[in-house]
Amino acid sequence: MKTVLASNNKRKLAELLAIMKEDLPGNELLLLSDIGFTGDIEENGSTFEENSKIKASVPASLGYIGIADDSGLCVDALGGAPGVYSARYSGKGDEENIDRLLYELRGVPDEKRTARFVCVMTAAFPDGRIIRARGEAEGLILRERRGVSGFGYDPVFYYPPLHASFAEIGAEEKNRISHRAKALAAFCPLLKKELLKC
Repeated sequence: MKTVLASNNKRKLAELLAIMKEDLPGNELLLLSDIGFTGDIEENGSTFEENSKIKASVPASLGYIGIADDSGLCVDALGGAPGVYSARYSGKGDEENIDRLLYELRGVPDEKRTARFVCVMTAAFPDGRIIRARGEAEGLILRERRGVSGFGYDPVFYYPPLHASFAEIGAEEKNRISHRAKALAAFCPLLKKELLKC
């Protein structure tokens, strides 16, 4: 049975493919466009778990194993915002999202700028089975951008163990320690087990 990654974010897909190809060799991974799906998937859930299930269920409804992640940045001083609204926090793009985040955190002292990236991976099977795993990466929000790698909030997310922002560490290192990598480390063994039943 073929597996479809339910996302239109090409940078996110590149990260997922790089990690999953190592953990699931020989498993054919398709994109939504490969199965002719060109519509929008409305992410109207209130949690990462709900949104990842909504997305994964679309390929499953078409007879494929659907895999999706929902991820975002949760900032403690903002009550967990932007959270599930991370990608559309400003209503514009990545740069404007960062600008709004930094504006919202103006005056917040460095030690109170704690945050985490969260990723929830979900697989939905045509027979209704669901598997899920969650990963988190703890850090701090910087006062200005640092680095040019990555995407989204990476330039302002400082990762203390490496003394660098996610945008300074490079894709290979990020794919080893990120929230997405942690979620996939837990998710891939579950998916392998379920694939054996297909």
